[in-house]
Amino acid sequence: MMNTSFQPKPKEKLSLWGYTLLLWTLLPFAFLHFCYQYLAKKSVTPKARIQRFGLRLSTASAGGLLIHCVSVGEVVAAANVIKAIRTIQPDLPITLTTTTVTGAKQANSLFNDSITHCYLPLDTGWMMRRLLKRAAPSQVLITEVELWPNLIDQCWRQDIPISVINARMTDRSARSYGKISALFQPMLHKLSKVCAQGERDFNNYQQLGTPNTTLVLTNNIKFEQPVSTESHQQSTAFAQRFNIHKRSIIVAGSTHAPEEEVLLDAYQRVLAQQPNSLLIIVPRHPQRFEDVYQICLSSGLNCLRSSDAQPCNDTSQVLLVDEMGKLQALYGLADIAFVGGSIADRGGHNALEPAAFEVPILMGPHRYNNPAICQILTESGALFEGNDAAQISRQILTWFNDESAREYAGQAGKRVLKENSGAVNATLVALGFA
Repeated sequence: MMNTSFQPKPKEKLSLWGYTLLLWTLLPFAFLHFCYQYLAKKSVTPKARIQRFGLRLSTASAGGLLIHCVSVGEVVAAANVIKAIRTIQPDLPITLTTTTVTGAKQANSLFNDSITHCYLPLDTGWMMRRLLKRAAPSQVLITEVELWPNLIDQCWRQDIPISVINARMTDRSARSYGKISALFQPMLHKLSKVCAQGERDFNNYQQLGTPNTTLVLTNNIKFEQPVSTESHQQSTAFAQRFNIHKRSIIVAGSTHAPEEEVLLDAYQRVLAQQPNSLLIIVPRHPQRFEDVYQICLSSGLNCLRSSDAQPCNDTSQVLLVDEMGKLQALYGLADIAFVGGSIADRGGHNALEPAAFEVPILMGPHRYNNPAICQILTESGALFEGNDAAQISRQILTWFNDESAREYAGQAGKRVLKENSGAVNATLVALGFA
């Protein structure tokens, strides 16, 4: 239930007004940025440009759920909860909002027309009122980290329960929010539930002042990574399309600069002993596709792009996947996976996706986005650290030369998923669906 008895202090009201005034001041610059992206033909659709300013919003029927995700990873996590809710209330209207084009594409790929997608407007009170008036949700869910003051405030004012699911609060974020407590703490009292994904996140939310009646430890819904029949079919179709079903495959997923250069260096060392291997690179952001292709070409390796739709031959060494929505299926083809954002200081992306396919995992040292998950995978023998090309190539060759070790690491990841299931059901209970 909403905490309707809570009343912000004058200082807290002033902080929210100041935050909103700052947003309105920056609004013209945001508009100019969108215009630049349009003229530069960046990957921002007209729909995104319009809806981010609170116009032409598309929502499902009134009385349903409004679920907000940032981008791809949060959409994949939310999908577990959405599918579980749909088994209980199959006709419940659902509007899913994202802030990125890649998140929108992932939502459309996972759900097609079974949900309604909308880009989240900028966080002013006026725009959030427009969104809530149009969607008229019975409940709002935020996935992981997107705590927008005016969205939460408008839900509280309109007595719409708003909760954070799979809530993540890193030590760094907790320190940052602590410095702006006049703006941040009122949000904690306006939330209905905070479903923490781990002990670290629970403790940080608690120390920041989240009411005990609001905070619950549900564990991480990302542990529940069911591999669908569709994913297996997509894996098979991709292997046939590019003639790679007989290759030893290394998938580098969700990569950032300079990870591609490190992986290409490591792969050249692997080739001397494993000439039949193939490196598949899947950059995190589509705007980097061309830059990564040039990096691949400059390495001197024989590189193809998936968008060229040409099958690999015996001399093909690198396949750059410059299409969105393919990564999960590609993990289904992998013998070894590198999960990006971990050599680059981005906190590391979702290591559970390859684990679901029983694929051994390599990551760099930066894994603070999901430290508990990575620690469990490491302790189980599913995840190994590779900080540079030498370490990465050495571990890849160890696995290629010892099939039993590679299989053990892959099976260990699958066991972790089985042993840590139950977070989705705990989340449904906390939200009142079960």
